Amino acid sequence: MSEQSRDIKQGVDEAAAEGKGTAEQGAGDQGLMFGFACNETPELMPAPISFAHKLGRELTRLRKSGEIPWLRPDAKTQVSIEYDGYKPLRATTVVVSSQHAADVKQKEVRETLIELLIKKVMPPGWIDEKTTYLINPTGRFVIGGPEGDAGITGRKIICDTYGGMGRHGGGAFSGKDPSKVDRSAAYMGRWIAKNVVASGLAERCEVQFAYAIGHPEPVSVSVDTFCTGKLDEEKLERAIWEVFNFKPAEIIKQLNLLRPIYRNTTNYGHFGRVDDLDALTWERTDKAEALKKVASSF
Repeated sequence: MSEQSRDIKQGVDEAAAEGKGTAEQGAGDQGLMFGFACNETPELMPAPISFAHKLGRELTRLRKSGEIPWLRPDAKTQVSIEYDGYKPLRATTVVVSSQHAADVKQKEVRETLIELLIKKVMPPGWIDEKTTYLINPTGRFVIGGPEGDAGITGRKIICDTYGGMGRHGGGAFSGKDPSKVDRSAAYMGRWIAKNVVASGLAERCEVQFAYAIGHPEPVSVSVDTFCTGKLDEEKLERAIWEVFNFKPAEIIKQLNLLRPIYRNTTNYGHFGRVDDLDALTWERTDKAEALKKVASSF
């Protein structure tokens, strides 16, 4: 670990500095950040990533409980969903790759994970006789973790966010404190989008921010409801501006981000987690009524 550059620090700190346009805390970097929500699942997440995370959670439970004794820690999941427009219909493919003990046969791995994992996690209406199951597609997964596969590219940010359903600005979250808008503004975008959908003002919502390093206001904010909005998008943006504050320092205050809460985000994504709303404050829908009230005044 090392100290942040003093040049960046003067832009992030709430203090005046030569060449800095304001004494307010500015964004820790430039870039685009996105937030997304949709009404496909109770947690207002896209169905594919939601099911992938649920499979991952159950796979961990099966391993830790000893129900499947040959499971080992390294594992990943993926779910492909067929859509009719924005309506999810069925799972076309379910992929599960799990590290396992060396003495277990691949036939047992496949049959066990289909019956005890996939068919228990996926609701019956989502899988059918045409659903493809890809279980350990390489045929063997004994060597796992960094010994098996490692690199320096960082975490897969699509897994941390919306599984590709919502756009992503490119900045990873992990390893960054909330002065970095790559992390905090992405959480803010999720909070806003989720409250828009929870309020009934839209069935799908994507919020986009752009920031400049050292500058306290976003240089742009835009909202897209994909033609599912119950309100003109210009009016919806006005309502969002009235209810939320997008300055980096205010994002940190509104979401209470200066706490040791980030360990909870290291597994199963940063979004769609409703198991700890005290920590993951961006998953709350506490502004839905305020948004509806402001929107109704236009």
